[in-house]
Amino acid sequence: MKSMKALFLMAVLIGAVIGAGCLGSTNASTPTKGKSFEGQTLTVCSGAGMIKPMNELIKMFENETGAKVAVQYGGSSDIFGVLQTTCGCDVFIPGAWYYMEQAMKNGYILNGTVANLTYHIPVIAVPAGNPKGIHSLKDLTKPGVRVVLGDPKACAIGKVTKKILEKNGLWDKVKPNVVTFAPTVNQLLIYITTGQADAAIIWEDMVTWAQSKGKIEVVQISPNENLIKTIPTAVTTCAEKDGHLKVAEAFNAFIANHTEVWEKWGFKPWKG
Repeated sequence: MKSMKALFLMAVLIGAVIGAGCLGSTNASTPTKGKSFEGQTLTVCSGAGMIKPMNELIKMFENETGAKVAVQYGGSSDIFGVLQTTCGCDVFIPGAWYYMEQAMKNGYILNGTVANLTYHIPVIAVPAGNPKGIHSLKDLTKPGVRVVLGDPKACAIGKVTKKILEKNGLWDKVKPNVVTFAPTVNQLLIYITTGQADAAIIWEDMVTWAQSKGKIEVVQISPNENLIKTIPTAVTTCAEKDGHLKVAEAFNAFIANHTEVWEKWGFKPWKG
């Protein structure tokens, strides 16, 4: 009888151990909840002047959501062309409102997703030491000053620069000093940092770039002469067509909410 009781107790104990082991293995093998957009992709078209903050924001978004973001940088006119001809942008981030306005007029944008990210402030950039003594827009007309400007037909800074100079009656007076019109704002910075030009009009935020430090000085354009722009972002109708709508909307909101990244790279977040 005692032996029967001992066998019964042993069976109970073995069953308990096995049961506990099964429970433990079930808990260990329960899959954790995946990231919100794991395995999904989207394509971003961004103005070249935003390359520093955008690279950081894209990496953050990929790490947090599991999505993969392909990005195409270029002059605002170039990325507008991509949107227009191939519908190759799920999120569109040009360097000036003008291009967003054109995209909206042509039906490429989901209008309810449009948001301003930051201000975009034009300034005059000169080599360190300001060897030609540039202190105002008018100084760009002085004889012997080598000026580089953005191409008005290719990039946002070029279009804005032309409007600023026209506003102040200086466009035709500055043009004889222009040695080249660059297709992106990034190239303007190279001309100044390498001493190939004496002055350029660029975006203020580029002063924070490592390439600029110790190599350039900034001359502010007086507020009454300047034209302050904004950087907008929006989800495109392409995202809806290719099934990327939700991840594109999430990315669009993500870059608008992380103002600290924009500030880190010298941008002034939109407060409107």
